Amino acid sequence: MAPPFPTRREFILVFFLLVALLFLNHGQPPRHPIFTKDSLSNSSHTLQTELPTRIQTRLSWGKDSVPQTKLVAHVPGWTVFDRLYILNGIVYIVADDLTSLPDVSFVLSKGIFIEPGQEAEETRLPTDNDIRIISTEEARKLFGTGASIIDGVTFFVNDPYQFVTHYYHWSAELWFGFWRTYSTLDPTITAEGNTTLPFARRIMFSHLDANHWRDYAHMNEWVARSSFPSVAMEFIDDWRDRAELGKPFVFDRVVVADRSAAMRSYNFQRYQRTASAPFALPGSLNWWMPIRNNVVEFAGLDPSVGGGTTNQPVITYISRQKWGRRMLIPGDHDKLVEELYKLRDQYGYEVNVVQAEEMSRVEQIRLAARTTILMGVHGNGLTSLVWMKPNPRATVMEFFYPGGFAFDYEYTTRALGMTHYGFWGNEYFTSPGVPIPEYVEGFQGNSIPIDGKVVAQLCIDRLSLASEVDD
Repeated sequence: MAPPFPTRREFILVFFLLVALLFLNHGQPPRHPIFTKDSLSNSSHTLQTELPTRIQTRLSWGKDSVPQTKLVAHVPGWTVFDRLYILNGIVYIVADDLTSLPDVSFVLSKGIFIEPGQEAEETRLPTDNDIRIISTEEARKLFGTGASIIDGVTFFVNDPYQFVTHYYHWSAELWFGFWRTYSTLDPTITAEGNTTLPFARRIMFSHLDANHWRDYAHMNEWVARSSFPSVAMEFIDDWRDRAELGKPFVFDRVVVADRSAAMRSYNFQRYQRTASAPFALPGSLNWWMPIRNNVVEFAGLDPSVGGGTTNQPVITYISRQKWGRRMLIPGDHDKLVEELYKLRDQYGYEVNVVQAEEMSRVEQIRLAARTTILMGVHGNGLTSLVWMKPNPRATVMEFFYPGGFAFDYEYTTRALGMTHYGFWGNEYFTSPGVPIPEYVEGFQGNSIPIDGKVVAQLCIDRLSLASEVDD
């Protein structure tokens, strides 16, 4: 039987083995990640020192002047700042020169529900309890000798939940606007979605809680988590936590979104879309591709799917005939389906007739990513056009009650470089010849007409690139 404890000889052997291992490893460099200046994607603006010996959590200025806020990009409702400060729940812009700064009402509002009318608009205007512009001297009196850093890139949402809990308003307005604003900082984004921009580290909501950002179909969280897999979220309780600490914080870089402020923009007056405002900023033709490609890849497809003009075209009709609101005349629906299937049989096009509510999130995104022509009655199902691959044939066809029109999907389609057609029965129109927005009687009804033959012929024209140059 072996002894219950190691022998003296075994102790000696183990001792010499440890000494030998230490000797062999002596002088070897520690295995740390290697960083170069080029690999530090945030180095151009970060408040962290390059290659820090420890994590820097505080921006200290001691007896020096308080570092001023830098306005990086701005249109009403969408603003990129470096070194934006917050204290006691109030946002502070620190600047001694006010000539280049916008009025604060174009940056932030009270973040309350949006109601129509001039009086309601005035009640949403910010006060000193929401945002202030202060000098460096005033900042020193308020902040002292330093502020705690909120590092990386923050997407800051100063809106109530009124519009957030909706797939279209989340993906095609909030997300659309955020990325279009931020992407102005990289005019070299490629068609493959390559960008020098570090993705958002956190999304901060100052006016809504964790139970009021998801939509009923749970598409919002899919979009957020697949766009930025490591993103963290903070809500109104977190905002209050920071405020109640009574200590100053400073954003490394922050992209501020405020719906009410965006409604004061010229582009909103033209299109009634808050995300239209950032398109006044310069940017890459491929600005949306980093987001689109991340979402599509997360759904299990190669991001290149849907591209080119020589692959088999995919026609997708999103039917609302089981939805109970905003539906086609039953006979017109049946005729449209018949005409689309004729295209499949005669030209070999792939034709899909689907109800979005009967599909999983993955199925919706995969199908949209592969689709060349997307069509349907004005409604939430058309939001998936944002996952289509822009190319000369990429088209959205939207069916309205005659006389009715809204820019929701028309503007979104055009903002991605694709072609949109609106239909009134057997008539159709496209930019720049679009009508004035109008919610006519019957717009929300279940007797919307459509001429299936006219739709089918336009599909042939678009897919044959009758008015385009093939690639």
